[in-house]
Amino acid sequence: MSETQTNWQVFRGDHTQDSDRIKQLPPPPPWRQFRSQSSRDGATPETLTQTPAAEYWQQLQLLAESEENNRDRLRGQSFRLRQDQTNVIQAVNAALALRRPLLITGRPGSGKTSLAYAIAYELKLGPVLMWPITARSTLELALYRYDAIARLQDAQLRKQQAELGGDVAPERPIGDYIQLGSLGTAFLPTPYPRILLIDELDKSDINLPNDLLNLLEEGQFEISELVRLNNSPSAHDATQTMRVRTAEDLRVPIAGGKIRCDAFPLILMTSNGERDFPPAFLRRCLRVEMPKPEKTDLYSIVEAHLTKEVANQVDDLIQRFLSKTDTQAALLATDQLLNAVYLRQYGAQVEADGELEKLILAALTNTGSGV
Repeated sequence: MSETQTNWQVFRGDHTQDSDRIKQLPPPPPWRQFRSQSSRDGATPETLTQTPAAEYWQQLQLLAESEENNRDRLRGQSFRLRQDQTNVIQAVNAALALRRPLLITGRPGSGKTSLAYAIAYELKLGPVLMWPITARSTLELALYRYDAIARLQDAQLRKQQAELGGDVAPERPIGDYIQLGSLGTAFLPTPYPRILLIDELDKSDINLPNDLLNLLEEGQFEISELVRLNNSPSAHDATQTMRVRTAEDLRVPIAGGKIRCDAFPLILMTSNGERDFPPAFLRRCLRVEMPKPEKTDLYSIVEAHLTKEVANQVDDLIQRFLSKTDTQAALLATDQLLNAVYLRQYGAQVEADGELEKLILAALTNTGSGV
């Protein structure tokens, strides 16, 4: 077996950081090429880091290691995935290699969301971009937001200053009023893929999955306000560059109002299985189901969050949690177990069939304190 064949799986699920692994990612299939031809010719991951996108990537690496990102970093570091769960590991690597989104289903608390943070942590791909879905979520707002009201207010203020004969504030460029959303930020040119988590896609409006099809296929979109400015008669340069804010509040240059990814982002979409998705949407995705945690998994989860000593003291809680999940199918989440363990660690009496256990380990379909 060749070296290329052995290295295609860059994600291992072992929470060990190694930024060199992503450099072994196979090139995209010919039908999933997104870089400009000039960027592709003779390009390698190493030479691509010398492009203007390198400065933005370096800023992201610093942000990922900052105190501000500590919670997300710990989330990725504490995620546990058994090495025999090869379906999940292979699904992640296939999505990376094929430049396709990954639709993840599974019971509550099975790690669907945490998987995104684990990939970003292990491969050092910068902070995770998060798009939490609601019934009001739209493609347009996830791509970018243009604050026309703030721009109008600034124009009125300058007019008032001129009428009063005082100093007039300089006009700010239109890019100052544009901020990319999580989805738009994910498609900025970067040498390696960003991680975008689209959480609970089944909560979306029925049309949103279809709205995503063109973006997922083409890997590009336009900021219409910048395109109009670029095409206006007063434009001196056919490819004007404007700096806009990203979802992380960094500043990046946008040429001609058009954004096209270099490395297609790894898009993880979680679903609780509450609805079906259109075949055209599913055709563009890979799909995997997170397995139900076993007893050894629960020990590892408790150990990762609360130390091995604590995990060794709560065998009874873990066993009762497992027995409840066996009888209540997908009605309990692993974070409920962590809540019970944490309270016991500080002296709470979380006993079998006690009131506190009924409160903490209540089935997710119940609204009261009993199970």
